Amino acid sequence: MSDAEVFEGDFRSGFVCLVGRPNTGKSTLTNALVGTKVAITSNRPQTTRHTIRGILHRNDFQLILVDTPGLHRPRTLLGQRLNDLVRDTYSQVDVIGLCIPADEKIGPGDRWIVEQIRAVAPRTPLVAVVTKIDKVGKDRVAGQLVAVAELVGTERTEIVPVSAVTGEQIDVLTGVLAAGLPPGPAFYPDGELTDEPEETLMAEFIREAALEGVRDELPHSLAVVIEDVAPREGRDDLIDVHAVLYVERTSQKGIVIGKGGSRLRAVGTTAREQIEKLLGTKVYLDLRVKIAKNWQRDPKQLGRLGF
Repeated sequence: MSDAEVFEGDFRSGFVCLVGRPNTGKSTLTNALVGTKVAITSNRPQTTRHTIRGILHRNDFQLILVDTPGLHRPRTLLGQRLNDLVRDTYSQVDVIGLCIPADEKIGPGDRWIVEQIRAVAPRTPLVAVVTKIDKVGKDRVAGQLVAVAELVGTERTEIVPVSAVTGEQIDVLTGVLAAGLPPGPAFYPDGELTDEPEETLMAEFIREAALEGVRDELPHSLAVVIEDVAPREGRDDLIDVHAVLYVERTSQKGIVIGKGGSRLRAVGTTAREQIEKLLGTKVYLDLRVKIAKNWQRDPKQLGRLGF
């Protein structure tokens, strides 16, 4: 299909950035909109470290979702770099989706994010997305919609309540986001769901598995690096994946490994299942845990770990 044919059908395409405080449901919403898992999810803040592009195809539009880390007041160099990543992203997109959960009161963090959006991208269409409506009753949702309207104003902003878990209102949100896209040709071939390198997704799946059920301090201190991916010699049905999980302290290493290595084995089993789905083949996953002392505050170590 040529660009001319695309334009004749009033085709729209563009980039949508989901922003919000940490743990407001951005990654889960990305996966629900795309229809498959392209972003890791966790009940811990600061789970997302990379901008994961999920690609949503329809007959009349192509919507490219950019998931970002939660925007927050930074305490470390890593936090500052994550914030810079968010600002760089939403200054270049066509629509911004501001995620605010239905089960939490609006606070200073939400107001600060709105200020940041208005300062960096004052002309970009803003859609306020009230997430997690499955967690509260209708009265609570109604109250949150009123509070969000007061926060963002209704003159230039649409407000859509959704549940990424049940799928409620996902189609409505898709239509609202697509309506804000400019006319233009598709950026990616039909059927492509993400442009993230497979190694990035593999590392994110391992991080997600490692974050499940651990103490609060670990998510901020955990990084995963894929060191090698190669077919097993003499086998065409098995791929070897070698990865290193970096933490900042000896105590954190113990948390990740667990008693007798039990937690690390569980992490490997969970992550391997996700990676096998991604690659479409059996995988041998080798995980090691190393200490990179205070890496969040060290520019050289941040660069080496991909930040």
